[in-house]
Amino acid sequence: MSILLYELAGADDHRIFSPFCWRIRMALLHKGLDFKSIPWRFSDKEKIAHSGQSRVPVLEDGDTVVSDSWAIACYLDDHYPNHPSLFGGKDGQALSRFYYDWVGWTLQTALVRLVLMDIFNHLHPNDKAYFRHSREHRFGMSLEQVSADRDQAVVDFRQKTLVPLRETLQTQAYLGGDRPLYADYIVFGAFQWARAISPFPLLDRDDPIYRWRDTLLDAFDGAARQSTGYAV
Repeated sequence: MSILLYELAGADDHRIFSPFCWRIRMALLHKGLDFKSIPWRFSDKEKIAHSGQSRVPVLEDGDTVVSDSWAIACYLDDHYPNHPSLFGGKDGQALSRFYYDWVGWTLQTALVRLVLMDIFNHLHPNDKAYFRHSREHRFGMSLEQVSADRDQAVVDFRQKTLVPLRETLQTQAYLGGDRPLYADYIVFGAFQWARAISPFPLLDRDDPIYRWRDTLLDAFDGAARQSTGYAV
């Protein structure tokens, strides 16, 4: 039986836009494991009720159900040790936790302000009221106000937020060194999230991050590049 992966989708079933789901999609491709994607939306709470919580990704592997992207990645490496490692060992797993926290607290926090209205515009109609209410409560302003200054905000995003990532990728091909590891997919998931739902260009083409992202778009026979999204 194939692994099932419940992933957040927009109005189009093929528009997968959760950064956390993209981490796991790339992890499964890295491990060479067959899986079936199950589109999920904010209004589909019952579809994943068996996981004991209300967020995706959720992975079903036979009778095993795992939620939370970090827990899923650890499960995949522990239960499929004969497939390529996501972490390159326990030390790599520990170091990947830094990327997990940096992306959550810094990268995605900055990025979401640039694409929030684009997310809203691609949602299934059943999800729009929930999304607007929950995000406007979180930001303390309308969705439109959050992204109103994005032409200026993207300059700070490029020149400040991305500096440590850029400095690293100027000296090595991947965050994992000579080959991508789960740390790469954690960061890539954020950019692929934006690419799936927004035509707004986040990166300059001469940026080492652009080159790194382009390489991962072409990985695994171009699986990420061929997914529904924008050519930015």
